[in-house]
Amino acid sequence: MIEVSVENRSGVPVDEAAAVSLARDVLASEGVDDGELGLAFVAAVEMRELKREHLGIDEATDVLSFPIDGRDALPAGLPRALGDVVLCPEVVGEEWRRPLTHGLLHLLGYDHGAEMEAREDEHLQPGVGSTEPRRPAERPGSPAAERR
Repeated sequence: MIEVSVENRSGVPVDEAAAVSLARDVLASEGVDDGELGLAFVAAVEMRELKREHLGIDEATDVLSFPIDGRDALPAGLPRALGDVVLCPEVVGEEWRRPLTHGLLHLLGYDHGAEMEAREDEHLQPGVGSTEPRRPAERPGSPAAERR
């Protein structure tokens, strides 16, 4: 099971339960069924500071990802720490699903480009998450399938 810790420091109400549900659905569909994930919702001021500190760009943004283990092989018994996804409700507004999905895919090793955009589109189709998750082996070209 994916254990998700959520922290809302944004000062804005967010649908934490829906964010956790989407995160678990995306990760399961990507073949990650076990691990620890942090989700943080922050104000624009904090997001700007994080982006400046970690990327050297002085502006607020919609989402930042801080990967830890990703899909790397881990020693037996060691829990998978996926990392943290930080969202800024002031920037994303009601359109938080795509930035969250984008951030989760970064935790799993996806880089910007056509493959990542296609994965985002697939995860955000109506009804996705309500059916049997697709396994990485069913998606040739996915990072998990290429590592086999």
